[in-house]
Amino acid sequence: MSTSVIVMGAKGRMGSTICTLVKADPELNLDGVVERAGCEDGLDYWGTVCGTDLAPMLDKNPGAVVVDFTAPEASVAAARICAAKGGKIVIGTTGLTPEQQAELAELGKQVPVFWSPNMSVGVGVLFKILPELVRMLGPAYDLEMVELHHNKKKDAPSGTALKLAECMAQARNWDLKEVGKCCREGIIGERPKQEIGVQTIRGGDVVGVHTVYMLGPGERIEVTHQAHSRENFAQGALRAVKWLAGQKPGKLYSIGDML
Repeated sequence: MSTSVIVMGAKGRMGSTICTLVKADPELNLDGVVERAGCEDGLDYWGTVCGTDLAPMLDKNPGAVVVDFTAPEASVAAARICAAKGGKIVIGTTGLTPEQQAELAELGKQVPVFWSPNMSVGVGVLFKILPELVRMLGPAYDLEMVELHHNKKKDAPSGTALKLAECMAQARNWDLKEVGKCCREGIIGERPKQEIGVQTIRGGDVVGVHTVYMLGPGERIEVTHQAHSRENFAQGALRAVKWLAGQKPGKLYSIGDML
């Protein structure tokens, strides 16, 4: 039996990629595509129900899994509709505020909600292993990170970079809000030991590169993840769709839960 899927932002870069992969997957069925008002022209290309309102699509497909890579406010609004209609939702949107994340966690108690700022399986593994690496190296190693993305990305630092930094901060029992450093300029003095630098580069059509540096006395370790195409993230999202279809409400699920 195939899983019913509804894609938000179907004309966007990620949305259209996801639609293509859903159509090609025999385990999934594309039962709806959604775009914001004024942008719905051409949605009939996908040969399914199309429109600007998610709610009636969930009425026709109860239990469908919604996939959303749009914008923070739109993603949270879609999750609210899923909670009201009994749908499930996979969110890959970045830039969510702590308050928006907290709301998703509350909605996850009503219906299954999955959120990850990066759907790559490789990045999901990094979320798991970086804290252990930081703990094993000990406090003598400084922690830094550089992230590189295309020139159309709107948020900085990337959600993935912040999540990776959060993983490392938690490994040292630090609060990232207190130790995170996203900008250095001028005569700033010596680097504090209790600090995690997160620097941003933007340009070209780079899909995404994240490099973590652990710099110690006499040596350093560099861990780099490079995304070669958006299809990588889309494949991870569809893996999450299939996994979430069998889950029950109770928490805000992440890629770590799936792995």
